[in-house]
Amino acid sequence: MKSGFVSLIGRPNVGKSTLLNGIMGKKIAITSDKPQTTRNVIQGIYNCDDTQIIFVDTPGIHKPNHKLGRYLNKQAYYSMDDVDVVLFLTSAKEKLGPGDQYILERLRTSEKPVILVLNKIDGLSHEQILQKIMEYKDLYPFAEIVPISALKKRNIDTLLEVITSYLPDEIRYYGEDEITNKPISFLISEIVREKVFRLTSDEIPHSLTCITERIQKNKNSYTINVCIIVDRDALKKIIIGTQGAMVKKIGMQARPEIEALLGTTVYLELYVRTIKKWRDREKYLTEFGFHDFE
Repeated sequence: MKSGFVSLIGRPNVGKSTLLNGIMGKKIAITSDKPQTTRNVIQGIYNCDDTQIIFVDTPGIHKPNHKLGRYLNKQAYYSMDDVDVVLFLTSAKEKLGPGDQYILERLRTSEKPVILVLNKIDGLSHEQILQKIMEYKDLYPFAEIVPISALKKRNIDTLLEVITSYLPDEIRYYGEDEITNKPISFLISEIVREKVFRLTSDEIPHSLTCITERIQKNKNSYTINVCIIVDRDALKKIIIGTQGAMVKKIGMQARPEIEALLGTTVYLELYVRTIKKWRDREKYLTEFGFHDFE
């Protein structure tokens, strides 16, 4: 039996959530082309034969400009210090930037084995991949360097084999049928938030969160209420749309995924609320599940 905790870190939008979902074979973390989509430390529990890997998907490390941003960075740093292996994800299609250098500097204080995962290799030649490996290999004493495509699930099996070789424990932390440590209410909120991002494109920034306020179990169905929270009335109008058309569309796209999650019919009710500057107000950060890591 081999087991352990593995953190996924990297700049925003390098594919951490896509990789986690690909490994798990199920949607555990929402994905979006917008940076900082991941808001919480999410654990995906991978079970295979005599192996259990607890993956910790973290918010992308970035330069914060509000209290929520500082919390997100602290969550990422906390996960780096409290795991057995660190996966540092970077995009093979982008140049090494100051964000990557910043994370590498932070990693120098860690004593954990760090595996460099070069993501998004689809479309690159063998020579281009080797060139990218050479670009990174002398920057940090990586335990391993593994090129992958999280989207195409290319070389994922190799990555899992490499990770397993560094796992230190010999116990099963979770049951074999468990896939995440997050409650159903959180997963429902995230599904709705993902649909808002995808349907509103660049109109809605990351000053948005979703909270599942009620899950009522009926005889053969669930009635669920989710509140979409923004910090400006102008955004509220965009999400509601003309005569409620947009919020209705959000619900129509979210409901099938929530029904698949719960395995039964769902009556989903969405509404939108404005709370000005909620990302800088301790009361709401605590109420919405963002906790400080000291």
